[in-house]
Amino acid sequence: KELYKTLNCMKQHDNSFIGFFWAPIEQENKIRYALADYTACKINGYDNHNINRPTYYKVNEFTAAFYEIVWTYGYPTYLEANPALFTIVTFPFFFGMMYGDMGHGSILMIMGIILCLGNEQLKSLGPDIKSILYGRYLLLLMGIMATYCGFIYNEFFAIPTNIFGSCYDLGN
Repeated sequence: KELYKTLNCMKQHDNSFIGFFWAPIEQENKIRYALADYTACKINGYDNHNINRPTYYKVNEFTAAFYEIVWTYGYPTYLEANPALFTIVTFPFFFGMMYGDMGHGSILMIMGIILCLGNEQLKSLGPDIKSILYGRYLLLLMGIMATYCGFIYNEFFAIPTNIFGSCYDLGN
């Protein structure tokens, strides 16, 4: 079904098909290498067009989980501001404000540190751990922010710590 869907996007010209696709410039050599075995395939640059460009962001291991959060709500259009940059800062901070506990936040932070530092060793455990490793930086930042906000809120495992004292008379 996907093959026919792709073929329907192409135009037939004599005994060949012509199709247009977008690819990043840095991927051009990789695409040419993959199609080198097919002598009938040619790739030509096409600059004079009025086709809407797609949105493309380079995603790395750190930003991947944040882009998934953004893409849950939709894809930004071409030349629109990159919302993942704001998500990297705001999502862990708002999570920390909501979760705000030194004890629970430190557990999340320690889990994030273990996942970040032991990434290569944990990959060998199997495919199930890869989904957890995917969000390791997100877990680390959420743990840091939850611990920080818990320190500000004076909460340790939901027990008030009263580190800073109070301006109220609590004795009576």
